[in-house]
Amino acid sequence: MTNPSTHIPPITEDDIAQFLENTPGFFERHAEVLASVQITSPHGARAVSLQERQAEMLREKIKGLEHRVMDMVRNSGENTAIAAKVHQWTSALLQVKDPFDLPEAVVEGIRTLFDVPQATVRVWEVAGPYVDADFAQGASEDARAFASSLTMPFCGPNLGFEPAGWLSAIDGVQAQSLALLPLRQGAIDSATPAFGLLVLGSHDPQRFDATMGTEFLSRIAELASSALVRLR
Repeated sequence: MTNPSTHIPPITEDDIAQFLENTPGFFERHAEVLASVQITSPHGARAVSLQERQAEMLREKIKGLEHRVMDMVRNSGENTAIAAKVHQWTSALLQVKDPFDLPEAVVEGIRTLFDVPQATVRVWEVAGPYVDADFAQGASEDARAFASSLTMPFCGPNLGFEPAGWLSAIDGVQAQSLALLPLRQGAIDSATPAFGLLVLGSHDPQRFDATMGTEFLSRIAELASSALVRLR
């Protein structure tokens, strides 16, 4: 015989939710309960039926999926445009006959095709014919060591790095954000010492943000490295 003093825990909302999840045929056997359920619409204080609320949720889900599809289409278009610009830039580099002209071709292509306001490059340990060129001057041992320490492009604010001084100010305004791309033979994340540094700058502090992805910049660094290795 059950002891009347035995405590029976009250049924909670979680118990009811679990029961309904485990009993999918409940509302089929009690359709009148489903029809009588009234809940508050998220779009106002009026009460709506459960079916109407489900329809609203479905419409909201469809709207969210439509936005995702629109984002995917937009990103696809942007990626296609970027790929076309990379192709154009690479083709231009391949057409440069005199290696002496390669550094200018690299930075000018980046400025014009990728809308980067400021760009410059320094290359060291170059072959004899290029030792007096501007692009082979001004990189201290510290700057070279810093470039070799980078296993991926650096993006962030201009904190007074030496390479930032290689950039020419625009209307007297120094770059507020930087992207520093190490140049090396082989993959950018290898342990091979860098033989140069590609510097991109912008007056927009958010243009090269520390949280931005660097995969595209890594590809740019590898392509630039492949072209500029001819100077060594």
